[in-house]
Amino acid sequence: MEAPNKEVTAQGLSWHHLSHCPQSLIATAAPATTSRMPRRGMERLDLLLLAIEALDLHGSEAMVWSCEQLQLQEAFPNRVALWKSRCRNPLRRASRRGELNAAEQRGLVELVCSLADRLYPMLRQLLSSSEPAELNAQRWGLFRDRYNDLVEGRMNGRRGAIRQLLDPADGEALRQELVLTLALCCGPGGVQRLEASLLDGSR
Repeated sequence: MEAPNKEVTAQGLSWHHLSHCPQSLIATAAPATTSRMPRRGMERLDLLLLAIEALDLHGSEAMVWSCEQLQLQEAFPNRVALWKSRCRNPLRRASRRGELNAAEQRGLVELVCSLADRLYPMLRQLLSSSEPAELNAQRWGLFRDRYNDLVEGRMNGRRGAIRQLLDPADGEALRQELVLTLALCCGPGGVQRLEASLLDGSR
C-alpha cells in the first residue's frame, strides 16, 4: 500500500506533504496521551467511524475483527461494548452519558487509523484529481447516499451539526473533510496525528 504522504486533493483541499497539514494533524513523537477527549472530538471520532461504514459495506464486521487484531479486547471485549463506546457521541439518537475512559479513547483512535489504512486505496481514489470527473462524481455520490442513510438512521436530526451534515449545500464539504482526515491518519504516525486533532477540539 502506498504511504499517504503524496499529493491528495479534493475540490480545493490539498496537501503535497504531511508537513503542509494543519498543525493539529502533524505527527509528533509524544507517547500515548491520557488527556480527556473534548465533546467535539468524540463527535468527530464517531462520524469518522460512520464514514468507514459508508465506504465499506462490511465495515461493522471489519471493526469487530480489527479490535481482535489490534488486541483491544480490554476496551472492547465484544461488539456491544464497542457500540456502547460509540454511543458516547452526544449527536446520536440514543446517546449515553459519561466520557470515554483512556482505554476506550485510545482504542477507538487506533481502530479508525487501522481501518483507514485498509481503505486507503479507496480514499485515494475519492481524493484524486486525476480521476475522470464523471467517475469521481459517481463515487462521491455513492458515498454521500450511504453516509447520509447512516446519519439519518443513527443520529439526532434535531441537532444543528447533523442538519448541517445532511444539508445539500454544506454536507459535501463536511464529507470531503472526513474522507481527507481518514487519508491523513493512514500510515506511520497516523494515530498521533488523529489523536492530536481530536484532542484539539477546534476541528
